[in-house]
Amino acid sequence: MEGPRRVSLVLLLLLLLPLGPAWHTAAQRCPQTCICDSPGRHVACRHQNLTEVPDAIPELTQRLDLQGNMLKVIPPAAFQDLPYLTHLDLRHCQVELVAEGAFRGLGRLLLLNLASNRLSSLPQEALDGLGSLQRLELEGNMLEELRPGTFGALGALATLNLAHNALVYLPAMAFQGLARARWLQLAHNALSVLAPEALAGLPALRRLSLHHNELQALPGPALSQARVLARLELGHNPFTYVGEEDGLALPGLRELLLDHGALQALDARAFARCPRLHTLDLRGNQLAALPPLQGPGRLRRLRLQGNPLWCGCEARPLLEWLARARVRSDGTCGGPRRLGGEALGALRPADLRCPGDRAAAAAAEEEWRAAARPRSPPAALDEADGAARPCPPACVCASESRHSGCEGRGLRAVPRGFPGDTRLLDLRRNHFPSVPRAAFPGLGRLVSLHLQHCGLTELEAGALAGLGSLIYLYLSDNQLAGLRAAALEGAPRLGYLYLERNRFRHVPGAALRALPSLFSLHLQNNAVDRLGPGDLAGLPALRWLYLSGNRITQVSPGAIGPAPELEKLHLDRNQLQGVPTGALEGLPALLELQLSGNPLQTLPDGAFRPVGRSLQHLFLNSSGLEQISPRAFLGLGPWLQSLHLQKNQLQAMPALAHLSQLELIDLSGNPFHCDCQLLPLHRWLMGLNLRVGAVCAAPPSAHGQRVRAATAIFETCPGRAARKAKRMPAPRSGARRTRVKG
Repeated sequence: MEGPRRVSLVLLLLLLLPLGPAWHTAAQRCPQTCICDSPGRHVACRHQNLTEVPDAIPELTQRLDLQGNMLKVIPPAAFQDLPYLTHLDLRHCQVELVAEGAFRGLGRLLLLNLASNRLSSLPQEALDGLGSLQRLELEGNMLEELRPGTFGALGALATLNLAHNALVYLPAMAFQGLARARWLQLAHNALSVLAPEALAGLPALRRLSLHHNELQALPGPALSQARVLARLELGHNPFTYVGEEDGLALPGLRELLLDHGALQALDARAFARCPRLHTLDLRGNQLAALPPLQGPGRLRRLRLQGNPLWCGCEARPLLEWLARARVRSDGTCGGPRRLGGEALGALRPADLRCPGDRAAAAAAEEEWRAAARPRSPPAALDEADGAARPCPPACVCASESRHSGCEGRGLRAVPRGFPGDTRLLDLRRNHFPSVPRAAFPGLGRLVSLHLQHCGLTELEAGALAGLGSLIYLYLSDNQLAGLRAAALEGAPRLGYLYLERNRFRHVPGAALRALPSLFSLHLQNNAVDRLGPGDLAGLPALRWLYLSGNRITQVSPGAIGPAPELEKLHLDRNQLQGVPTGALEGLPALLELQLSGNPLQTLPDGAFRPVGRSLQHLFLNSSGLEQISPRAFLGLGPWLQSLHLQKNQLQAMPALAHLSQLELIDLSGNPFHCDCQLLPLHRWLMGLNLRVGAVCAAPPSAHGQRVRAATAIFETCPGRAARKAKRMPAPRSGARRTRVKG
């Protein structure tokens, strides 16, 4: 038996011998434009202007990072030679099309990131073959519709991110097949309608994000399909009322966010079928009164800050209920004058001093009703029988969704005669040279108005008269060069103004100051060349300001601030030759600053000091940076979470040890010179548990090495060598000593 066993062993070794070198070769090959980490099976080919997936990637690769390239199209079976991939990053690759079967063969893939691309649709079988996928990122694309079955092959998916797209409608069974999905992100779209069965097929969904959409009514039947939902985010939607008739039935719901919307009234039984509700967020609405809520017996937290609460005698039932049910609440009284500014949670029912005589009670009742009355005028109705007026010719008026539209009908004037309860009016792609005075009579309930691609050159004075409920106004892609304050009067609640791709050479500051509720201003891709003092002052509610893609060469101190609520400031793709440090004064809440694509060249000391105590995300990529002062980021400390410095001209930069809470720093695409001048940066990077993408461009011996890994070069630096000598053990007693000459 010994002889045959030995022969078999020899034959087996002979068969396996050729495989050893093959495995070694597969592990060693690496595309010239990439960095390959063989032990970690990680390949990064970031910001290399690649137009197709490199064909020499090691077969055993598990993580492939291709972000920041120019792929545009992902063809069928694009990754079929990489069967071991678990993580694939295709962010910022200008992808416009994912072909059917593009990811076939990736049965082990866990994470697919397609965020920040140009996808407007997904073919039916684009995601086939991804049976193990757990997370899919599609944020920041241009998706306008979802076809049922698109995600049908993703049975293991836990998280689906579709935020920041252009979705307006969710069809029935849109997410069929996602049996294990736990978090669905649909925020920052234009959703106005959810089919009743839109969320069917999501039996495990625990969290749903629908904030920053255009829902004019609570889509109770659709939401109730997600029976185990625990957290529902519906803030920043324009519905004005929530009642039991909306049909919200979620037995497992614990957190409901309805903040910063347009709520004017809430029915006592609105959440009667949500018995486990623990936290209800109603901040920043128009609620003057609130009844004791019936049904959610486990409610413990009620957030009411930012509502004009009337603390008259009529609020006594609310206070008694809060005390009886042990519900913690915030919010302050907006009236009467005696209690103005008082914290609701500190009041007792006795503090309300309900009047005893009938005359005083009647006066108090009338005062309260005036404060609680909805701000918008009543819907226009036919005088004869109270029925809604008929729909104008060539338009479509949907009674269920309260949407009316005449998109692309070649109209030469704004039509009239829409139903008085219209909430969304779509007039895109027509031919209106101007919007005349009182162009929208009887539409006091209108919330969203679309006038994109209409060739508009003017809004006449009083154009928006009577639109007291208007929150969203879309004027993008027109020929507007200016706006007058008189044109915007009549829309005091306007919060979102879209003016992208017009002909503005100056910010229409005077007109904007006629909008006391302006929350988000979009002025991207115009011809603005400078921001002078006071141009954007006097906008107390402004949170987001987008000025990307203009021709701005100067932002003067005082041009924007004081803006106590401003959180996002986008100045990327302009002509700024320096950081506008002075203009950052008076922005105490700024979280995100975008300066990418400006010819900055250098960052001086204290460039961001005015926003040091708030800033979380800083974008400086593609800015021609050649030099960063050692104290450039002085003032920025533990608050900063992400720093983007990729695709600049940095050969050296200081260590940033004081930025202790960074979660992301991108240094890729810089020609770092790995000599002793870069030693402090090398040491700092060695202590980071982050991928930073910093690669040596020089000297030739280090070309292509990661700065963090180029240890051999930095070992020769004087400071490093001295410390190494100090760490060497002293010679033992009696050992032979070597004398060093010189």
